[in-house]
Amino acid sequence: MQNRQRSFRQLRLIAASGVALAAGAASLGATETSATGDITVTITEMRNAKGVVRACMTTNPDIFPRCRKDPESHRLVVAAGEDMKLQFRNVKPGRYAIALLHDENNNGKADRALGMMPKEGFGFSRDAKVRMAPPKFKDAVFDYKGDDRSLTVKMRYML
Repeated sequence: MQNRQRSFRQLRLIAASGVALAAGAASLGATETSATGDITVTITEMRNAKGVVRACMTTNPDIFPRCRKDPESHRLVVAAGEDMKLQFRNVKPGRYAIALLHDENNNGKADRALGMMPKEGFGFSRDAKVRMAPPKFKDAVFDYKGDDRSLTVKMRYML
């Protein structure tokens, strides 16, 4: 009978240890996936220091490059300058794309000539090219693991 009780106690200890190990592993996994970091964007080739730069960083391909209505998107508006750096803080890991607009007259929109040609500067992560329309999400997307990261985006002007 004593041997049976001892065996039962040992089984309970082993089971409790297994639960504790599983809980520890789960919390380690949670720490890895909940890690956040900062993404610093250096903007090159600004035409001037007028107005503001509007920046949008999103994981949603359906709204890129305009992410105004997405609460999950990161948006910044900063005064324009010749040497520009933006910083998105506390960014969760994921697949992101960044769109920039040099809103020189600070009217909150991308002004166009003849209804289609951008009059103000723009830029995209991975230096995604603009052809007859803004680039697709897949052309600007980059993987982010949650660590601090630096990117460079070239501002482009058509007029």
